[in-house]
Amino acid sequence: MNTSPAGIIVAGVTVLDLIPTFLENDQASIPLIQNRAFLTPGQLVSCGPARVATGGAAPNTGLALYRLGFPVRLAGRVGDDLFGKIILDSLASRSPELARNMVVSPGETTSYAMVINPPGFDRAFLYCSGANDTFSARDVHFDRLADARLFHFGYLNVMPRMYQDQGKELQSLYRQARSAGLVTSLDIAFPDLNSQAFKEDWPAIFSRVLPEVDIFIPSFNESLVLLDRQTYDQLIEQAGQRKDSLGGILSGVDGGLLTLLGERLVSMGAAVVGLKLGDQGLYLRTTGQRDRLERIAGRLPVDPEQWANRELLTPCFKVKVAGTVGAGDCTIAGFLAGVSFGQAPEAAMTSAVAVGACSVEAADATSGIPGWDEVQARIGRGWARLPMGLALPGWEWDPAAQVWVGPHDASRQG
Repeated sequence: MNTSPAGIIVAGVTVLDLIPTFLENDQASIPLIQNRAFLTPGQLVSCGPARVATGGAAPNTGLALYRLGFPVRLAGRVGDDLFGKIILDSLASRSPELARNMVVSPGETTSYAMVINPPGFDRAFLYCSGANDTFSARDVHFDRLADARLFHFGYLNVMPRMYQDQGKELQSLYRQARSAGLVTSLDIAFPDLNSQAFKEDWPAIFSRVLPEVDIFIPSFNESLVLLDRQTYDQLIEQAGQRKDSLGGILSGVDGGLLTLLGERLVSMGAAVVGLKLGDQGLYLRTTGQRDRLERIAGRLPVDPEQWANRELLTPCFKVKVAGTVGAGDCTIAGFLAGVSFGQAPEAAMTSAVAVGACSVEAADATSGIPGWDEVQARIGRGWARLPMGLALPGWEWDPAAQVWVGPHDASRQG
């Protein structure tokens, strides 16, 4: 295994998170939050002290990688206001290099989010997009980042300039990254179903962008709602949830649906597809095109033979959940770290859910994440897993690797 961490550029949505805390013994306030009664006119809901933290794809994934021991440069956009100063000061207090390539846009508003995250329930957001709306390919300066080997961009579908015109701007950004010799990675966010972004032609956008993407790691919900709204709505109806719900639809999901979605995204051009499944773990589907995998191996110490035609699912680890904000971003960080260190698919997936589990042990996204060696040591001590709640007909459990092996995995072919 390569012991020299790869330099990583993490770009995309940058937010200041304002996170009220809710005490587990406050039995009066928590139900009001869970039922969205706090939006009732005149309603007062008691809460505890607020956490103020950097958020969004760039700080969450970037700081998680930084805490794991990687040299990271962030590329995001903030305004010249108080919230922007808080973000930049927070990043610089960890390392001046983190904030060196951030763009400060005079007169623009820094993006912020009020994160409503009661114990035991998925989070909700009140979100101001601010300067993220004007982020463009010009805000990433690859010529200043020549030591990097991997480029990750997060939350494509909430950054208008990047998805408009069927993703032409993002395609340009990824072509620049590939020309610079970087391995490329992409994430999306759950869309506002009433927004203009949701009305875009997402199959066309993905078909344009994913051929430039080596690693694509959205959540199952996010990718399904953009590519197959009918199936998404059916799952929501079965689960008895609101149409804009972020979680809970997995009760109607089985291994066959994961396979269909994973294969569709690979066929659109991504070499490695990971679908985040909340507390059900991480699903992986990879291409059989060796040239795509060899391109990754040209910059990172991965074995194309180990990664070709894989279909795997790894469960999450058991933890006491303090907050879920940014857990998906940190899961991505764990996966990219595993790939960067040359781990096999099974181990990289395990690292991904381990870092995600560390993340939810703290109220904010990244403060619960220790160094890479400590994460690996915790895994090695026999960290208990959550039970699998998805139906997986035709799948096999590998007790040594602690993963479910899908019917289309290379190890089961021929």
